[in-house]
Amino acid sequence: MKCPAAAVVLLSLLSLGRSAPVSSCDTLLKPITITNEEMLGRWLYVGGSSDIPGSRSLGHLMTSAWLDLTTTSQSNVLHLVQNQRIYGQCSSLAYDVNFDNSTMLIEQPFYLKEVYLSTECPDCLVAHEDVKSGKDYFTSLLMFSRSRSISPAAQEMLKKQADCLDMPPPIFVDSNNEMCPENLTPSEGLSALNSLLEARMGHRVARLLDAIFDMFVN
Repeated sequence: MKCPAAAVVLLSLLSLGRSAPVSSCDTLLKPITITNEEMLGRWLYVGGSSDIPGSRSLGHLMTSAWLDLTTTSQSNVLHLVQNQRIYGQCSSLAYDVNFDNSTMLIEQPFYLKEVYLSTECPDCLVAHEDVKSGKDYFTSLLMFSRSRSISPAAQEMLKKQADCLDMPPPIFVDSNNEMCPENLTPSEGLSALNSLLEARMGHRVARLLDAIFDMFVN
């Protein structure tokens, strides 16, 4: 669900030396309970932050994205279709994920654990992901909504959660941007995401691009 595995440069991030009070962060980062039924349906991508190399670049280039979650024959497995428009081009990914006890889990070909955090938005979903690929560990914080209108308070809360995680400020998409159509033929999503995570030779270049985008793109 993920906008394909996006990524980050922790450049001017930690040097800012800003962090919310511990007690406040404990509350902001405490996982919430969510049922399978509440997960189902379409979610529009609002914005997020990640330290996966390349995620900041993708965040600036991606103009819209949405997910659609449906049931499968297995009660603890959901089918996820993810469509995104990046630099004017639409693409689609599809894959199955395990979902149980308010936690989404992928174990192969990489490890991903996703839990959900509180939000000021009544029809939103904030996902906190821990990802492991080989010896690399990454964190993502992603926000989705049922509607295209998000309050400033909800965006501000996501910024505080990112700060608590020592992550760069989230990159938000323009809610007025055109969405991708539903009739795209999806690629096998887990293989595509795994290729991005395993491209270790390109991580240095990706981090450099992230830094450049953050410097010159609003």
